[in-house]
Amino acid sequence: MNRRDFLRANSSICACWVLSRAMPVLANASSVGEWRTFEVVTKVELLKPNGTSHIWLPAPLIRNTPYQSTISTRFTANGGTVRLSKDKQSALGIVSAMYAANAKPTLSLTSRVALKNYAVDLSSRGTAPPASRTELDYFLQPSRYVPTDGIVKQTALKATAGATTDIQKARAIYEWAVENTFRDPKVRGCGRGDIRFMLESGDMGGKCADLNALYVGLDRSVGLPARHVYGLRIAKSNLGYKSLGLATDIATKGQHCRAEVYLSEYGWVPVDPADVRKVALEEPPGNRPLSDEIVSRARDHLFGSWEMNWMAYNYAHDVELPGSASKPLVYFMYPQAETSEGQIDPFDPDDFKYEIMVKEIS
Repeated sequence: MNRRDFLRANSSICACWVLSRAMPVLANASSVGEWRTFEVVTKVELLKPNGTSHIWLPAPLIRNTPYQSTISTRFTANGGTVRLSKDKQSALGIVSAMYAANAKPTLSLTSRVALKNYAVDLSSRGTAPPASRTELDYFLQPSRYVPTDGIVKQTALKATAGATTDIQKARAIYEWAVENTFRDPKVRGCGRGDIRFMLESGDMGGKCADLNALYVGLDRSVGLPARHVYGLRIAKSNLGYKSLGLATDIATKGQHCRAEVYLSEYGWVPVDPADVRKVALEEPPGNRPLSDEIVSRARDHLFGSWEMNWMAYNYAHDVELPGSASKPLVYFMYPQAETSEGQIDPFDPDDFKYEIMVKEIS
């Protein structure tokens, strides 16, 4: 992502960004149920600042979709300066705060979003308005860890052998990903997303940023625009999946990446092969086979629909954080921080304290 493409809004101490509450409509979309509004509050504290410090947080999706409308984003950096950077192509909003050497860095981000369960009816001919060629080309591009050549393309061609339509190819890749991967609970965070390494090493285990990145890369390699959608689980599942929702109002460890594939008749279609594998591993009593009724139900549901107990952040990859001296991030859905000594490990509670709390408003 080119930093020069950003539009920046600068302020000190506190700022607020508000989007229209108007809800989007898409011709091929069938949203299930009513809109629900949530308030999500992220609070960050650097426990061992050294020299000039920075903290970065992902803002909710900066565009309206059939499943999410971002109502407002407010942020406060006590003792520092804070700004919001936006990148339209990847729907990325970055809240960045900078603190002087004598400051005690804290950052608070309060977001309100409206969410609605989302499904695309793939059983009949769709009538979706076409996406722009610029948008589709952007989501066909390879990235650092998601190439579209070599073993990635070879694998996709084998997975889609015999498929003649885009929907058949997208479904074949989804089924291949479910059959040939597994969720590895030992992976830190949401994974690295290095799909060439997965395929070349034969190590097909990972978490959502690995398994859904594989789906995205395989799609792109056979000409299907696809994208990661990075976000956060913020509520329990009303579909009965304990493994796919929060048990409390604490979302600190709720980060989750989903995926979408573009099909010309239907528009952007929601998918999530990684969560099929999560259900198989974690849904009580655990270690369920793919033939299990609950896993099969999730497998059918997660090609073409999402339960929106989850908030989207962005579609971005290879993210350059404004003012950072570190390498670009593979993806951005965890709080990030940096001092004069370098990048802070977001999974290290001794140096980096943060909490994400959620409240349903309506």
